[in-house]
Amino acid sequence: MAVQAAEKDGISPVLKNVEDDTLHDSLGNPGLISPDKDLSRLLTVPFSGRIRGGMRPGKKIIVMGIVDLEPHRFDVSLICGRDSEKEGTPHDVALKLTARFTDRQFLRSARISGKWTVEEASTDYFPFIPDQPFRIEMHCEHQRFRIFVDGHQLFDFYHKVKSFSSIDTVQITGDLQITKLG
Repeated sequence: MAVQAAEKDGISPVLKNVEDDTLHDSLGNPGLISPDKDLSRLLTVPFSGRIRGGMRPGKKIIVMGIVDLEPHRFDVSLICGRDSEKEGTPHDVALKLTARFTDRQFLRSARISGKWTVEEASTDYFPFIPDQPFRIEMHCEHQRFRIFVDGHQLFDFYHKVKSFSSIDTVQITGDLQITKLG
């Protein structure tokens, strides 16, 4: 289990509340992101969790993890309006980041009214290495998301979703282990 592996390596599976910069025990106050699963499976992949209060300019989401030894891809998505989903209607996706290892691409896209935008792919380098840790930061600004990996700004993704508060879920899938979320 990813949480046990993280604990064994000295990295505790805590959630960080970015707004007040204090760490919270995952069994106490879950902070910024609340897991959809029971707490014993807190940071297992696939992961889905609530973004408390939705997104807004000035808020950021941090995903820390370790890439699997033989990865193909992983995705980190910011999903809209999961509480208001109608039967059969897909959620809007404000931002989907895809790390694809076969061709070393770090892609981003969005889904609005059931239609995916064209994937954007221009980055100077591919920041992920198999079996190595990483830190992704998604900063929400008025016009765009700013994406940082390991402290380096990689790109901006201009908002396709206008209602920031409807961005209420983070989903993570693929070939990685999550060590911390905030």
